[in-house]
Amino acid sequence: MSSQLIPNDAPFEQEQRRFAEGFLAGLLSVRKAQEAAKPIDDAAGTPLTIAYGSQSGNCESLSKQLRKLARASGFNPSVVELNAIDREALQEVRHLLIVCSTFGEGDPPDNAVAFCRMLQAEDAPDLAGLQFAVCALGDRSYTHFCKTGVDLDQRLDKLGATRLAERVDCDVAYEDDWEQWKHGVFACEAMIEVAGEPVEVVGEDDDHGVGGWDKNNPYFAPVLQVINLNGEGSAKEVNHVEILLSGSGLEYEVGDALGLWPTNHPGLVEEILVLTGITGTDRVMMKGEVFPIRLALQAKLDVVTLTHNTAEALGIEGSIEGIKGLHLIDALRKWEPKVPAQGLADALRPLQPRLYSIASSPKAHPGEVHLTVGAVRYELEGTLRNGVASTYLADRCGFGGRVGVYVHKAPHFHLTDNDQAPIIMCGPGTGIAPFRAFLEERQARQAAGAEVGDSWLFFGDQHEKTDFLYREQLTEMQTGGTLSKLSLAWSRDGDEKIYVQDLMRQSGAELFAWLERGAHFYICGDASRMAGDVDKALREIVVEHGGMDETAASDWVNALSSEGRYQRDVY
Repeated sequence: MSSQLIPNDAPFEQEQRRFAEGFLAGLLSVRKAQEAAKPIDDAAGTPLTIAYGSQSGNCESLSKQLRKLARASGFNPSVVELNAIDREALQEVRHLLIVCSTFGEGDPPDNAVAFCRMLQAEDAPDLAGLQFAVCALGDRSYTHFCKTGVDLDQRLDKLGATRLAERVDCDVAYEDDWEQWKHGVFACEAMIEVAGEPVEVVGEDDDHGVGGWDKNNPYFAPVLQVINLNGEGSAKEVNHVEILLSGSGLEYEVGDALGLWPTNHPGLVEEILVLTGITGTDRVMMKGEVFPIRLALQAKLDVVTLTHNTAEALGIEGSIEGIKGLHLIDALRKWEPKVPAQGLADALRPLQPRLYSIASSPKAHPGEVHLTVGAVRYELEGTLRNGVASTYLADRCGFGGRVGVYVHKAPHFHLTDNDQAPIIMCGPGTGIAPFRAFLEERQARQAAGAEVGDSWLFFGDQHEKTDFLYREQLTEMQTGGTLSKLSLAWSRDGDEKIYVQDLMRQSGAELFAWLERGAHFYICGDASRMAGDVDKALREIVVEHGGMDETAASDWVNALSSEGRYQRDVY
């Protein structure tokens, strides 16, 4: 739904209108953040700040759940992203609970970067009057597990703040640790001493997912089709996946993600059973329920990831350094650990759903949701390996097959409601997914009579001939005026490798001019390389064409982010 901040009859030229719309939108986003940080009711309990750093939305959702428990425990909570807390505001806070994830190479989420930078600065404030607790979310299969949460916890302690409870570092299956941490915080003596009168809250902050379906209760949706988008001879396999949602009650907006539950490859499951000597019908207990071990391995457990905890549970001692980069199957082949069915089940992490950026607009495809998924296939230790979810979709989910899905809202990555604002999108490879959705949405709004602003897409891959995803549709959108400008980078078609960030620099003056007149800038793709390279290029463009030094340019780009005009969907 479109919103308009300036009346049609206001005496502005088109470029003046666009700039003013962008400026006012930024002011409104700051105002909303300030309002969100205010306590619900000054008379209802002891003030408590719940702050989150969240890239995908998990920590934000958990923080809102925590608000309900806080009110029931005698506190007056405010929930706010970490970046909304500046130096002065932090010095006023007396009780602070932080829920923060880590992504990429130990990086903080985008909405926690400014807070982390402020806290680590040499002139960081004395926080002797602050009591705090940190819940960190991460993935043990990454080197820098929960690094952001660890850094925040240690830095707050160094600045003089007092821990209410010990930090908890949660793996991908965070539910049990999360429950223990949140109840432990409110049960600690320091919190009980300052708690006010509890407030009974019925229904508030309950999150049962969109349409009643969520991570723990997915909707099993029929697959309509899976189409390989690459041409013959491509080194890649990117599939366009269409899933039917009609009748499910599931609704989404462009920018949202689809959570999808895969199952493990049956052949891999059988090899694990053979190597361990476990009979597939052996029963195992998992969270109070009993399953045949074969079913648990196929649909309930992560049978690929080999963490240090898993290796230790399997009795692989003295070889922890030797497991780096290996899968579970490699450890079973190499060390042949003897473990009963229950022991194996206990050693493995729960299987987790995958989040995919939605590649369709519900206006263009009512009752459907589309994904753009690169099939992961590679060789390791002399054997072919397959990505769990990507090849589940590619190989085992043909027409009529059903997949467990739910909608994962993305509050910090969405198409602007200001239809007239220009948009710039950087999405090489499968990063094009949300931008196909953005363009379809604008095309539908335009067809409904809205005046749509300019749009500029930076897309690239290895070869134009075989890897130009959605070529025909993008060409039609360009011809029809929905897509104003298309910049294409092919890294393997010439002697010199060209990437989207190179094209950005080549068009730096024009790109900066778009931003000056209120454009929104979006990135989707790999966090460890592409997103960082694009961010670096953006800041260099602001330095060169904005006439700023690096500090001023950084502040300028950070202001774009604060205004909601610079958003990233990175993984």
